[in-house]
Amino acid sequence: MSGGHSTYKPASGLGRWVDARMPLPRLVYDSFVAYPVPRNLNYAYAFGGILAIMLVSQILTGVVLAMHYAADTGLAFQSVEKIMRDVNSGWLLRYLHSNGASMFFIAVYIHIFRGLYYGSYKAPRELLWILGCIIYLLMMATGFMGYVLPWGQMSFWGATVITSFFTAIPVVGEWIQQLLLGGFAVDNPTLNRFFSLHYLLPFMIAGVVILHVWALHVVGQTNPTGIEVKSKTDTVAFTPYATIKDAFAMVLFLLFFAYFVFYIPNYLGHPDNYIIADPLKTPAHIVPEWYYLPFYAILRAITFNIGPIDSKLGGVLAMFGAIAVLFFVPWLDTSKVRSAVYRPWYKLFFWLFAANAIFLGWLGSRPAEGVYVIMSQLATLYYFGFFVVIMPLLGLIEPTRRLPNSITEAVLAKNRVGAISHPEGAVAAPETKG
Repeated sequence: MSGGHSTYKPASGLGRWVDARMPLPRLVYDSFVAYPVPRNLNYAYAFGGILAIMLVSQILTGVVLAMHYAADTGLAFQSVEKIMRDVNSGWLLRYLHSNGASMFFIAVYIHIFRGLYYGSYKAPRELLWILGCIIYLLMMATGFMGYVLPWGQMSFWGATVITSFFTAIPVVGEWIQQLLLGGFAVDNPTLNRFFSLHYLLPFMIAGVVILHVWALHVVGQTNPTGIEVKSKTDTVAFTPYATIKDAFAMVLFLLFFAYFVFYIPNYLGHPDNYIIADPLKTPAHIVPEWYYLPFYAILRAITFNIGPIDSKLGGVLAMFGAIAVLFFVPWLDTSKVRSAVYRPWYKLFFWLFAANAIFLGWLGSRPAEGVYVIMSQLATLYYFGFFVVIMPLLGLIEPTRRLPNSITEAVLAKNRVGAISHPEGAVAAPETKG
C-alpha cells in the first residue's frame, strides 16, 4: 500500500514550479488524498485523526496560556485565577486545555484498545506500535507535569507523592528525585522545571507523531479483518471516503468535548485543586488525574515484599512494568491470525481485559485499604497475565475462524448477510386503501 507511482498533477505553472523544487503539495496529495486505504475501515479507525486534532488544540491553547501563566510558587495559583477572570476568553482557553487533556487520553485509550483488538501491532507494524507507545509515554509525562502547574493542593501533593517513589530505586533513586525536584522537596525549582518540560514535551510528541504517520504510510493501514490488501478492489482513496467518515467522527467527538467544556468543565478534575498548595496540610486522599488511576491502583497493589525487593520498589516496578509490557506486545502475541474478529477465545479475554482496566481505574480512586487492596491485587494479576500468559498461550491452542480470501470478499459477505437479514420490501409500510 505504500508503493505506487504518484498520480499528482500540478494544475498551474506555479504549482509545477514549486513541485519541481519542493514537492510538498505532492506529498500531501499522495498521503491524504490519493492514498489507498482498506475499504472496510470502521469508526474505530477514526481516532488517529481525532488525536491529531486534539494535539493541535492542546499546543495552541497551551501556548496562549503560557503567555499569562507565572511559574512561581507565590504567583502560580493567582495567575491561573487571573486567566479565568481577567484574560479575554481565558476561562474558555483554560477549560479547553484542561478538559482537552482528558479528551486526549480518552481518544488514545480507544486507539490503543482498537490496536489490541484488531492486532495492529503484528508484523510488519511492530515499529509503528512502538512509536505509538512512545507517544503514550510522553503524553503521560506531559500530563503529570501539567497537573502540577495550577499549584493547588492536589497538584502539590500529587507531585510530592509520585516523585517520592523514585527513591525506591536503588543507588540512583534519590538522585533522580532531586533532579526532578531541583532540590529536596517540591518547591519553586520544581515548578519551573515542570513548566519548562510541560511546554517542551508536546512538540516532542508532535515530532514522534510525524514518525508514527510516516511508519503507517510505509506499511499501510490495517483493517478489521486483519487481512493485507491484495488488489486495488480492496482499497478506496483516502479522500473522500475515509475523510468523510473521519470528519463525521471528529464532529461527534468535538460535540462530546464541548459538552464538558461548557456544561461540566470541572467534572473530571478534583475540588482540592481549587485550594492553594499548602505544604503543612495533607489532603485526606491523594489521587492523580483519572487517566493515571489504573496505574496508581497497580502501584498500590504491591503491599508485600518479593524476595529482596521491598513492597515500595515492587509497586514502582509494577507501575512502570504495566506500561513497559505494551512495548513487547508484538512478540508476546504468538497467533498467526491478526484480528479478534476471527479469534473467539481472544475476543473473550480481550473484553475481560478492557473491563479489568476500567475496574483498575475505579480502584485507583478508592482508599488503599481493606477489600480494595485485595481487588487491586487480583486485577493487577489479570492485567499482567493477559499479556505474559494469555497472549502467548492462545496463539498456540486457540481454534480460529476461517479467514476470508480478501477484504473485498469479507465486505461482500457482510453485505449478503445484511441483505438476508433485511430483504427488500420487508420493512416497507403496508399499502392503505381508500
